[in-house]
Amino acid sequence: MTLYVTASIVIPEEELQESFVRSAGPGGQNVNKVETAVELRFDAANSPSLPEAVRARLLRMAGRRATEAGVIVVKAQEHRFQARNREAARDRLAEMIRAAAAPPPPPRRATKPTLGSQKRRLAGKAVRGTVKRLRGAPSSGDED
Repeated sequence: MTLYVTASIVIPEEELQESFVRSAGPGGQNVNKVETAVELRFDAANSPSLPEAVRARLLRMAGRRATEAGVIVVKAQEHRFQARNREAARDRLAEMIRAAAAPPPPPRRATKPTLGSQKRRLAGKAVRGTVKRLRGAPSSGDED
């Protein structure tokens, strides 16, 4: 089953490797017999289906899900059925690739604070300084 990510990015079935393991956590009588958890592996570093820019962003975004060899591992075990976990793992991988394919936001342009905001800031600091000065101990100038 081919993974359709965007109109221009399609991952063929041959590039995805699935292995099935027993799920962790509670599950009743089935938990020790049925391998419902899915571990989906995608070799992003060597995939011909990904453009170079998307590959670099994907490996950076994957974080600890990516191995040193550039293989992305997605594990799904939230459902009780293997088929639904397979679908969840594929959806998660497609969402990661979609996020990496989105263009990065434009860099922030630095701006100077306005003259009015600078004056307001300094006036506020002066008020705070006055309040703190008035909090001090009374001066000992007129004691007998």
